[in-house]
Amino acid sequence: MANIPFVDLKAQYQRIKPEIDAAITEVVDNTAFIGGQKLRDLETAFAEFCTTSHAIGVGNGTDALMVALKAMGIEKGDEVITTPHTFIATSESITHVGAKLVFVDIDPQTYNIDPAKIEAAITDKTKAIVPVHLYGQMADMDAIMAIADAHNLLVLEDAAQAVGANYKGKKAGSIGHMGTFSFYPGKNLGAYGDAGMIVTNNEGYAKFSKMYANHGRLTKYEHEFEAVNSRLDGLQAAILGAKLPHITTWNNERRQVAAWYNDLLTPLGDIVQLPHELPNSEAVYHLYVIQLPERDALLTKLKDNGISGGIHYPVPLHEQPAYQYMGHKPEDFPITHAAANRIVSLPMFPEMTHAQCERVAAVVADHVKAKG
Repeated sequence: MANIPFVDLKAQYQRIKPEIDAAITEVVDNTAFIGGQKLRDLETAFAEFCTTSHAIGVGNGTDALMVALKAMGIEKGDEVITTPHTFIATSESITHVGAKLVFVDIDPQTYNIDPAKIEAAITDKTKAIVPVHLYGQMADMDAIMAIADAHNLLVLEDAAQAVGANYKGKKAGSIGHMGTFSFYPGKNLGAYGDAGMIVTNNEGYAKFSKMYANHGRLTKYEHEFEAVNSRLDGLQAAILGAKLPHITTWNNERRQVAAWYNDLLTPLGDIVQLPHELPNSEAVYHLYVIQLPERDALLTKLKDNGISGGIHYPVPLHEQPAYQYMGHKPEDFPITHAAANRIVSLPMFPEMTHAQCERVAAVVADHVKAKG
């Protein structure tokens, strides 16, 4: 019996191989390796996809966050609120621009930042909120934007895992003042290397981001300020441009896989906590994450049965060595801490079959029965 991978990038490539190969060949034939028409086409198409006025390609998702924060004027002495249950790229982008990191605990059902706990963290130095649309599920943006408006704060959506997700009919990245995406290969829309994107409806933010990611310039030899080199290269732009027309289909297929998992795992009852979608929203299931007791034993059992699982994320940011200086205890963010010890990410990719989902679910059921 064939193993079940956590993701299957080769299967995706085989589905659209002629399109990918043709896009790469065109870039090589034209030797358009930095910038060029493929990047311009991608930025135009991605802005349209996200229903925003502007999209700016950058080198990776981490740079996208940092450049966006710079564009919004976040600097030393400012405080920025975000979640401790995310990848470190979110938090290190905040500290890299000199701002102070402020954590707020998560909602126990969605794993996203809990809006009800944000206001208590706001001070006169707070300048922005960075909600993370984790696992492909958008945060409760109406509540977050209401808080931001009341306190005159900026909102940067970290949509690295949520390309194509929507909240009450609005696309990820289009609700806050800016949004950022990662095109790391394993993402729903993945490059064949590092790549990222910034989206916004603010022309000033867009212009600054474009310049800051390219040495502070718009023309070749005139630099208005010192900046960084974070360009989305022509090859990655071509690959992403070939993939973008398929992303809605792939996301719908992920939702079908999630529905199969839900049907198969619901009989296990309250022992297994399944993903929760906010009303009138549509998650895109970058990851399918469950909670249950003795998670590590399940991971071992999955591996023994030729199934790859994962944990996103086993060590919360406030418990990381990098942030010991903040002086947090694990119990400072109890929901995050508890979830980190119980969550498991099951295999999730568009090409998964119902039979593969049945195999995974059977192992989960065996684990629950053995521990029950």
